[in-house]
Amino acid sequence: MTAPDAAGPAVGIEAVGGYFGDAFIDAGDLFDARGLDRSRLANLGMVRRAAPLPGEDVVTLAATAARPVVDAMSASERAGLRALVVATESSFDLSKSIGTYLHRLLDLPRTCRIFEVKQACYGGVAALQTAVALVRADPASRVLVVAADLSLPERGTYMEPSQGLGAVAALVGARPAILEVDHVGAGAYSYEIADFARPRHDVDVVDTDLSLMSYLDCLLGSFTDHAARRAGADFATSYDLLAMHTPFPGMVRGAHRNAMRKLASRTGPAVQEDFERRVAPSLRLPEQVGNVYSATTLLAVLSAVTHAPHDEGAELGVFSYGSGCSSEFFAGRMPAGARRRVAAAGLEEQLKARHRLTVAEYDALTAEAATTMFAVPDAVVDPGRRFVRGAADRPRAVLVGVEGYRREYAWFPQR
Repeated sequence: MTAPDAAGPAVGIEAVGGYFGDAFIDAGDLFDARGLDRSRLANLGMVRRAAPLPGEDVVTLAATAARPVVDAMSASERAGLRALVVATESSFDLSKSIGTYLHRLLDLPRTCRIFEVKQACYGGVAALQTAVALVRADPASRVLVVAADLSLPERGTYMEPSQGLGAVAALVGARPAILEVDHVGAGAYSYEIADFARPRHDVDVVDTDLSLMSYLDCLLGSFTDHAARRAGADFATSYDLLAMHTPFPGMVRGAHRNAMRKLASRTGPAVQEDFERRVAPSLRLPEQVGNVYSATTLLAVLSAVTHAPHDEGAELGVFSYGSGCSSEFFAGRMPAGARRRVAAAGLEEQLKARHRLTVAEYDALTAEAATTMFAVPDAVVDPGRRFVRGAADRPRAVLVGVEGYRREYAWFPQR
């Protein structure tokens, strides 16, 4: 890949955090309990899916993911935080950003902008690119991006084992230590399509086949636009690693195969080898979590960095798709030490420490969680109903009650 324009300042991700709940359900257990065809599990590619628990909503996920990033900042660095950009399609407020709650929970400065972006699963990358643009305009500043989402189980469907919950927090600044975002050549491809809609928090209108076809179309279209803007860009040879939006790992496998055939005229065993080398590292974390909508592409990026065979100067090609639809393909570079810095965030250790739910526990607890995770006028929540593991090492934000639609949160253990 050609080198970035030297006139552009280095901007990208300096630090990251993530949180994907304290419990999971095994994908195979769900297949068996719902009477789903086990032969389709391998094509889905899921191992575990994160499960919502009582007292958990999009704010608690986002705050818990972001707190270690903020706590690691010095007082002067925190004072220089100029924006908090949240990406979600799981908000309970149609007016203000859930970032207002995060601002208070994270004790951010009042000189920090707060706003929210929404475009289905593309929202996380939209927030990241917005943050990059803000820092380029003011290189002394930093911007905190938090992408967070959760889903209600689509019980008895093949979507259920692939849907998850979680949040990724990324501190964006002029000293990228994890991913330097290429400042030229981002390719976009967007149009209106009715593949997915959420007219109410408890209603998902999904045309799965249409969505899958649109994803494939947008990968080709956004890369073609990227290649027109980025001299020398080649899908098969320009990137050491590829990280794509992962509704489920099997979708990424098929999209890679389709793109290699149509963009690079590659077929046969070489395509599988290429997938294992350049794409499979990005799926290691998503296959343990499930689709977390706006946070999924960022999770795939962190997975690629974590499992990269080497990290010094490795080039990433990143594809993000959001239903409805909007998509983007951009390039980034891993600075030396990026893999170690992501590992220090403890994402894999966190996933291994989660509590495994039986199907009966999963059904009961997710039904209880669904009564408060979105807008309700009043509720009393007992945080003790959650499985809180390792809380002494990792504070969790929890919903403790709702009164007149005003939601109250606390840290467990107390901050």
